[in-house]
Amino acid sequence: MISLKGCHFPKDAVLYAVYFYLRYTVSYRDLEEIMAERGVRVDHATLNRWVVKYSPIVAARAQSKKRPTLSSWRMDETNIRVRGKWMYLYRAVDKAGNTLDFMLSERRNRPAAARFFGKALASNGIPSKIVIDKSGANAAGIREVNRILKRFGSLAKIQTVKSKYLNNLIEQDHRFIKRRIRHMCGFKSFRSASATLDGIEVANIIQKRQFSSDTTSGFQLFAEIAG
Repeated sequence: MISLKGCHFPKDAVLYAVYFYLRYTVSYRDLEEIMAERGVRVDHATLNRWVVKYSPIVAARAQSKKRPTLSSWRMDETNIRVRGKWMYLYRAVDKAGNTLDFMLSERRNRPAAARFFGKALASNGIPSKIVIDKSGANAAGIREVNRILKRFGSLAKIQTVKSKYLNNLIEQDHRFIKRRIRHMCGFKSFRSASATLDGIEVANIIQKRQFSSDTTSGFQLFAEIAG
């Protein structure tokens, strides 16, 4: 459960503001005005702090609450500009398009790919195969994960499939992220970028209905996940 100790606003108001920013194409100043129209006077800088503070917490809870995913994965990375520099958002979906995991990295190389695969395996289990593009770094990352699995006595071995055609699914899935950040003024720090992207991914998972809940409202489901 998210603790709002020290926060002078109702929990529902905080979660509503965070979800609204993550889900819809609004600026913090737009959101400040929207909240004021609903009787909540809050500065845009405070709204930014809420998003950065609470998004990663909700994202971690979402991973433990989402439904099990399929064992055939599609993995790719997309460029994100932070502090005027290109960084890389690693993402994976299963063959049905369900989001598996995501991770922002300052570099695109074998250690970064292996770190992402380790994170995805921890929250989704071991897949039978991972489809990637022609990236040598991603292939090397899978080989490293297989070596680690073998070292710990696991009989499982992840198959690597290199296919641009099959990987179109994850490339199309990047569009939600790109569409949301296109209208932002840009990320000023790695921490704020990573936190905000975590939250945007959760909003995307909610839209995909990856949770076992009778709730039809995106915000209510977001609030349920937050606890």
